[in-house]
Amino acid sequence: MKRDLKMSVSRPGKTGEVPAYTGVGGNESESFVRTMKVDTVQESGTSHMQNGGNAVINGALGHDDAGSEQRVGAKGSGAAPQVDVENNLLLDFKPGSKKQEPGSCSEALTKLSSSAALKEPEQTFQLKPEVSLAPAEHLWSTVREEPVKLRTASSGVGSAPPMTVMQMFQETVANHGHLPALVFKQEGQWVTLSYMEYYQQCRAAAKSFLKLGLERYHGVGILGFNSPEWFIADIGCIMAGGLAVGIYTTNSPEACQYVADNCEANILVVENHKQLVKILKVKDQLPHLKAIVQYKDELEQKLPNVYTWKEFMQLGVAESDDALDEIIHSQKANECCSLIYTSGTTGNPKGAMLSHDNITWVSLAAGTMTALTKGIETVVSYLPLSHIAAQVNDMWVGMRFAATTYFADPDALKGTLVNTLREVRPSTFLGVPRVWEKMQERMKSVGAKSSTLRKWFADWAKAIGLQASYNAMNGNPTVPWGHLLANNLVFKRVRDALGLDRCHSCFTGAAPITKDTLEYFMSLGIPIYELYGMSESTGPHTISWGGGFRIMSCGKELPGAQSKLDKPDVDGTGEVCFWGRHVFMGYLNMPDKTAEALDSDGWLHSGDLGRHDDDGFLYITGRIKELIITAGGENIPPVAIEDRVKEELPIVSNVMLVGDKKKFLSMLLTLKCAVDESGTPTDELSPEMVDFCRCHGVVATCISDITTLKESAVHQAIQKGVDKVNARAISNAQKIQKWTILPRDFSISGGELGPTMKLKRPVVHKMYKEEIDTFYRE
Repeated sequence: MKRDLKMSVSRPGKTGEVPAYTGVGGNESESFVRTMKVDTVQESGTSHMQNGGNAVINGALGHDDAGSEQRVGAKGSGAAPQVDVENNLLLDFKPGSKKQEPGSCSEALTKLSSSAALKEPEQTFQLKPEVSLAPAEHLWSTVREEPVKLRTASSGVGSAPPMTVMQMFQETVANHGHLPALVFKQEGQWVTLSYMEYYQQCRAAAKSFLKLGLERYHGVGILGFNSPEWFIADIGCIMAGGLAVGIYTTNSPEACQYVADNCEANILVVENHKQLVKILKVKDQLPHLKAIVQYKDELEQKLPNVYTWKEFMQLGVAESDDALDEIIHSQKANECCSLIYTSGTTGNPKGAMLSHDNITWVSLAAGTMTALTKGIETVVSYLPLSHIAAQVNDMWVGMRFAATTYFADPDALKGTLVNTLREVRPSTFLGVPRVWEKMQERMKSVGAKSSTLRKWFADWAKAIGLQASYNAMNGNPTVPWGHLLANNLVFKRVRDALGLDRCHSCFTGAAPITKDTLEYFMSLGIPIYELYGMSESTGPHTISWGGGFRIMSCGKELPGAQSKLDKPDVDGTGEVCFWGRHVFMGYLNMPDKTAEALDSDGWLHSGDLGRHDDDGFLYITGRIKELIITAGGENIPPVAIEDRVKEELPIVSNVMLVGDKKKFLSMLLTLKCAVDESGTPTDELSPEMVDFCRCHGVVATCISDITTLKESAVHQAIQKGVDKVNARAISNAQKIQKWTILPRDFSISGGELGPTMKLKRPVVHKMYKEEIDTFYRE
C-alpha cells in the first residue's frame, strides 16, 4: 500500500487542531503545535517535494511516480521539513487512532512486531520549555527511587539543560523522524526502521510491559545478542518507568538469577530457547518475575506467562496512551533509569545505577567532542549491549545524533564482522583490542604468503604510512615522499577490504591495547583512538579523536568533565578520579561499595593509576588492585611488561604476569590457536603459529605437540623473546624469571576473559593455581 507523509506546522487555535501548550508565562504566541499526517509533505500548505516524488516514510525506501521501490539516501530530496528544537524543550507525543499499515516497507517489518500494536504516524508534538529535576539532597544514592544532585558546570557542555531519555528520543524524532534508525537483516535482506517507527515500537513495548505488570523502578532484564528488539525492550522499559538491565549472554543460570533478583525484575526478555532454558531453571527463585518474552524464533513449548515477541507486542494495544504519557512526563532527569552490572570478577556483580542525565549528557558530550554530525553517522552494533561501551556507542550516542545503527550477525566475533563492515561501511567503529588484534593477525597471515617483491613494497608503504600518521598526531601536515603512491596502492585497498573506507573515527576501549597493534594500523593510515572510562562513568571519561591524540594515551576529558590524580608519586602518577555529570548515582542496595567508589566530595575513584603529560593527555599505567607487590616491596604494574612480551613474541595470544608477595616474577602464556564454531579455543595451532614452528624446524600442528617438547626450538625462541623483554627492565625485580605455556588459550567461554576480552586475573589465578605454585617451589 502506498503511504506518503504529510507534515504541517501551524499556530494554535485553528479548527481541527489540538490546543497548544501555553509556554512559560502564558504567552501563546511563543508556543506551537507540530502535526504529522499521512498525505503529501507540506508545511503551512506549501509542498516540499520539488521533484514530484513522495516522502520517505521508512527512512530507507520510497516510491517514485511509477510506484517502483527506490533507495533513498538520508539527505534525499524527499527529506521532511524540520522544526528547530532547543535542548531544553520537552516534546509531548499524542498518538493518533489509526493503526499502522505495512505500506512500502518490507513485510518482514511486520514480523518484528504485530502491526496491530503500532499506530499510524499521526502525532501531535507539544513543545514545552521544561527542565525537570526532582528535589535531591546528595550526589549519590543506593536506593532505586531516590534522585541525586547533578554535577553541573557553570558553562559549556557541562551546563547543558538536563533532559530525560524520552526527551532526547522525542527531540530526535521531531527533527529526524524520517531518517533510518535501525537496520537489520531478515532472510538475507536489510530491513529499516525509521526513527518515527522506532519510537512507535518502543511505545508499543512500553504499553505491553505495563500490561504485564511492570512496576515503577523494577527491572526488565534483557538476555540476548544485539537486535532491534533489544533496543526496543530497553527503551520501552524506560518509557514505562522500569529499570533497563542488560544480562550477559555468557552468564550461567545462577548468574542470571543473581542479576534478575537483585534488580527485582518483573519481566525478562530472552533471545532464544537457549537463553530461555537458563531462566526456566531459576524462575522459581525469582519472586518478582511475572513474565518472560522470547524475541527470536517460535516457542518450542507453550508455557504460562511466556510470550513470543509478536504476542508481547500485541498485549498493550488496548492500554491507555494517556497513562503511558503520564508516566513519561513524571520522569525526572536525575532519577535512575538503567542498571549496568559489573562483570563480578572479585565477587557478586554490582548494579551501577545510571540516571537519565547520565545517559543523555554523556551522549551529548561524547558526540560533541568527536564532532559527530546529526543525521549522517552510521555504526555497526556487535559488542555486548550489557556492557556500557556498546550501549553508549550503539544506542545512546546514536539516538542523540540521529545515527543509523546496523546490526551484525550473532557470529560477528567468530569471523563475519568484516563482512558486515564491508556492506555497511560505517562512519565510526568501536572495537575492543582483541578485535583489532584479530584483524592484524589475519592481515599479517595473508601478507606472509605474498611474494618477496610484494612484501618489500608493503613494508615500504607501511613505513611511509607510520611516519605520516605520527606527523598527523604531532600536528605536522606534511607527509613523506611516496605517500600518495602508497595510499593509492596499499592504504585505500586495505580500508576497502576492512569496510573502513568511509570511517572517520576508529575507536578502542574496555581493555588495554598494545603499541604494536596501534602502530600497525597507523602504518596503514588507520589511526585507532583510545577511549577510557568505566560503567560507573556511563562509559567514556576521556576520548582520543582526530583533533587530538597521542599513541598509548587515552585522550582528554569530556568537555564538562574533570580528572584529578589522587596521592601522586614523584613521577606524577596517582589514582585517576572522575568528576562530571557522567558519574553514576551509586550501586543498587550497596552503600558500602558505593562509599568505596565515591568519596565524601563526590569524586569517583577509578582504581586505575595514571598520569597527564604536558599537553593534558591522560595515560593509564596500571590498576591498583592489579599491582604486583614483590616480597622485596617493589610495586610492579603488570600490563606494560605483558605488552612487551606480546610485542617480542607475536605467536603469543595471552600473557599474565604473577609474583605478588613472591621473590620474583613469573609468567603464564598461551599460544595462538584455531577456535571452533562456538568461539572456543582448540588444541589446533593457528596458521601463523604453524609457520613459526616450521621456520624453527619443528613439526607441530597442536599446542599439545609443543608443551610435550620441553626443549624444542619453540621454547628456545620464546626464551629469547623473554630475554629481550628483561633487557629493557628498569630493575631486577621487573625481570621474568620463569614461564610456562598453558594447554589452552584464554576465552570468554573458558571464563578467563570478560565479555570485552578483558583479562580476569583472579579467575586465572584460581584456575591455574597449581602451575603458579610450581614456579615458587624450592
